[in-house]
Amino acid sequence: MAVLVAGGTGALGTAVVRELLDAGYDCSATWIVDVELERGRAELGERPNFIRADLTEPGDAEQAVAAVPDLEAVVDLVGGFASGPLVHDTAPEEFERMMRLNLTPAFNLAHAAMPRLVERGGGAFVAVSARPALRPFAGASPYVTSKAAVLAFIQALDADYRSQGLRANAILPSVIDTPANRAAEPDADHSKWVQPAEIAKVVRFLVSDDARVVTGGAIPVYGRA
Repeated sequence: MAVLVAGGTGALGTAVVRELLDAGYDCSATWIVDVELERGRAELGERPNFIRADLTEPGDAEQAVAAVPDLEAVVDLVGGFASGPLVHDTAPEEFERMMRLNLTPAFNLAHAAMPRLVERGGGAFVAVSARPALRPFAGASPYVTSKAAVLAFIQALDADYRSQGLRANAILPSVIDTPANRAAEPDADHSKWVQPAEIAKVVRFLVSDDARVVTGGAIPVYGRA
C-alpha cells in the first residue's frame, strides 16, 4: 500500500511514517522548509519519498498527490496550535491563520486525492482534529474552531464517499508528548500525555484493511490526560 503522509517530518509525522514503513507500507512524506527535511532524514533515513509541498496551496497538494504512484491512503498531519486572548481580543487575521493552517490542507489534499481513490475503488483518508474540538477551553477560539472544522470536514468526506469505498476518519489527540510541548509546559505531568508512537499505531490501523468497517469516526487518542 502506498501512503502519503502530509506533515510527515514532524514529531508525530516521523512516528507515523516509521510505523507505516515498519509495517511494510510505501510512504511519501511532505515537507516545506529545509529544517523539516533535515529532521525527517535524520529520523527516517532515505526510506520514505520526501516531497516538498506547501499544502495550503492547491497546486502543491495536486503535485504531492500526483507524485505517489498507486496511492491508497492519505494521512494529513499538517496543522498548528495557538492560544491567547478571548474572542473579543482575537485578531481576525489569527482566526483566518488557524483555519488556513489546520483546515485548508485537509481540503486541498482531499480535493486532489479523492478522484484517485475513487478510481481505484476506495482507500483511506485520516486527518488530525483535537480533543478541544469536543471539549473547548478558553482563549483558543481560532484553534478550537479550526479543529472542529477538520472533524466536520472528515464527516462530510464520509458522507460523500462512503458508498464508493472511501473511509474517512479523524484522530483526536489531547497533548502529544513532543519536545516542543515539553518546552512549552515544563511543569505539566508529562506521564499523562500521549506518545507519538502510540498515536502512530492507531493511524496504521485506520489505513489498514483491518479498519475497513471504520469510517466517519472521531477517534480519541487522549493518553491518560
